[in-house]
Parts: sequence; C-alpha cells; structure tokens
Amino acid sequence: MLNFDKIKFDNQGLIPAIVVDDETKKVLTLAYMNRESLEISVREKRTCFWSRSRQELWRKGETSGHVQQISRIVNDCDGDALAVYVKKSGPACHTGADSCFENILFENPDLSPAFSVGGLMELIADRKLNQTEGSYTTYLFQKGLDKILKKIGEESAEVLIAAKGGDKAETIFEIADLTYHIMVLMTEMGITADDVVDELASRHVVDHKVKQEKMQ
Repeated sequence: MLNFDKIKFDNQGLIPAIVVDDETKKVLTLAYMNRESLEISVREKRTCFWSRSRQELWRKGETSGHVQQISRIVNDCDGDALAVYVKKSGPACHTGADSCFENILFENPDLSPAFSVGGLMELIADRKLNQTEGSYTTYLFQKGLDKILKKIGEESAEVLIAAKGGDKAETIFEIADLTYHIMVLMTEMGITADDVVDELASRHVVDHKVKQEKMQ
C-alpha cells in the first residue's frame, strides 16, 4: 500500500515521474502522475500517467504495445518527485527513440561517458542497423551467423589458454573479448540481456546443476 502522506502533489494534483530503465539506469522519459494514475500503476504493476495536454489517464503501451513493467517506485527526499524504475518492452519515446532524452545539448569533453552493458548492447544494435563503414561489429553482422560463431569459438579457446596459464590480466582481457562476441550473437539472434537475466533468475540458486554431465 502507498503512503500518500509522504507524497506531495502540486496544486494541480500532479507529481513528476522520472521513468528509468531498471537495467541500464538510463532516463527514459519525464511524465506526470496524479493520485489515480499512481494507484493504477501500483495495482497493475505497469506505468500509467496523467496527460496534461489531453487531461486524461494514459497507460504506456496502450496503442504502441511498448509496455513498461514497474520494478519499483522511489520517492525523493522532499516527497515531490518520483523515480519509476521499469523493464520496457520497446522504445519509451513517441518518436520511436529508446529514450526521450537523446538530444545532447552539452557534453564535457574532459569526462568520458559511463560504461554500461546496456549501452554497449545499444551500440552493437546500432552497428547492425546502420551498417557503419569501417566498423568491425558491422563487419561481423555482414558476414553473418557462421562468422560470429567462429569468432566465439576462437575467443573461447583464448580464454582457456589464458586461464590455464594462470595469467589473470590476460584472462580478463580474453573474457572481455568473448563477452563482446557473445553480445554480437545475442543481437544477431534477437536475444536481450533481460532474456539471459530472466533465465538465470529462474534457476534461483547456483548450486543446482541445470544440465547433468555424463559420467566419465
């Protein structure tokens, strides 16, 4: 149950809701909720907002199918803003963009953008879609599944060699190479990071074998 005593709606009965991708922590959009839409969001476990322009409730994904399943809702220290963490099934923006916040106004050249697995997956997907000339990732997609699988086999062998040699730094380097090529394969096959996380979560514990090895 929500404690509405800790939520400060404005004089129009609204509170800003910052929608955040629960996996990548990327800000997706800024919307508004009133008490009713917040109650609906909690009850249905998917985002429901109040449209200030249309003066009506709207459930994200009603027409587009890009539903946002809510992981958690967090109130800020003053109680007058919400952060809504979601797992999305498609673009958050009505333009078709992944996020409503794609137009960079300023970027500090002295600071590198924070790395994230989700961000890397987005970059790999972009290389497949836009076929960037000179990109190794694009080259892999152009060569197709057999080439991608061959590289995964090669990188797997490199991991084994590095680990057998006891070289930690080299093993980390080779695991990173293998991980990247696996992510290329995932993109090629339409597999998301959420798909893998959900599979791991379904196993509950790491002490139970999913596949039994044949006895030697």
